[in-house]
Amino acid sequence: MKLVKFTKKGIYCIPGKFYLDPWFPVDYAVISHAHADHSRSGMSHYLCHNHSKPIIQHRIGQDINIQSLAYNETLTVNGVKVSFHPAGHIIGSSQIRLEHKGFVVVFTGDYKTSSDFLTIPFESVKCHEFITESTFGLPIYNWLPEAVLQKQMVDWVIDNKANNRTSVFLGYSLGKAQRIMKLLDNTDQMFVHKAIHNTNNAIKSVDIELPETTLLEPDFNKNEVQNKIIILPPGLLGSRLLKRIPNAATAICSGWMQIRGNRRWKNVDAGFPVSDHADWNGLLSAVRASEAEKVYVTHGSQATFSKYLNEIGIASAEVKTEYGDDELNTSET
Repeated sequence: MKLVKFTKKGIYCIPGKFYLDPWFPVDYAVISHAHADHSRSGMSHYLCHNHSKPIIQHRIGQDINIQSLAYNETLTVNGVKVSFHPAGHIIGSSQIRLEHKGFVVVFTGDYKTSSDFLTIPFESVKCHEFITESTFGLPIYNWLPEAVLQKQMVDWVIDNKANNRTSVFLGYSLGKAQRIMKLLDNTDQMFVHKAIHNTNNAIKSVDIELPETTLLEPDFNKNEVQNKIIILPPGLLGSRLLKRIPNAATAICSGWMQIRGNRRWKNVDAGFPVSDHADWNGLLSAVRASEAEKVYVTHGSQATFSKYLNEIGIASAEVKTEYGDDELNTSET
């Protein structure tokens, strides 16, 4: 049975007559999460998880036609049962399960299989066909346990403070920033850029608790932020605002920072492998748990990951999509 096909506009559900995370305007878009490469403007109708709804409205517009569901709640669209299941990527992120006449397809969007104590953890969903990302689909990527990562980051802040330096963390405003906040909660006062502050407000509007932060005002007092923690979007690396921060020590938070050379490439003081995506073992565990007869591999290291799946006896194929890299989005400020 052919339930989905891959088109120039996005992944299309044939009987349902809707698209999954389309990259061009369509009539009906089912959205896995609120990152800009998966949730784009111009759709006539959006369907997403309850927690993604206010974030998408904040990003795209309050007047968009948008409907939302809770996890495991089912909506039938043109005879296709649609439901959302935790993806563990960011707040509100979902795997999209489609069922038609007993045939099941799961589209993961972006996902992370390890718990970060902030996002609802990933839940495996069995299906006939599994559409997976592969952002970090190389064996070199294996994330640290959350507690170990947290200790490294907290120790860095403490060391900076002892040396009269202000700790500046760079991370995407949606997902990465909240993860940094959680890892550094109760370490010291945290100041956040307005883009992060506004995203936090959208998240908190659905009664999700976040660590306490202070808005970094454009005309901030240097004495107030000295030796504290500041979280900025990565697009502000090298900006005038960053240069105004007294004795700034900068750190990029991204899975790419597991490769030490990337830290020097970005000319920062530190790099922490904080990723909102599954590592190599996480990808493999998700694929195996799905028990899918066919796996389609999208953005990232799709050639390597798909080839490996075929080698170990899991039928797989590469799929070209227009999804980007939210790990280190330098265009967002």
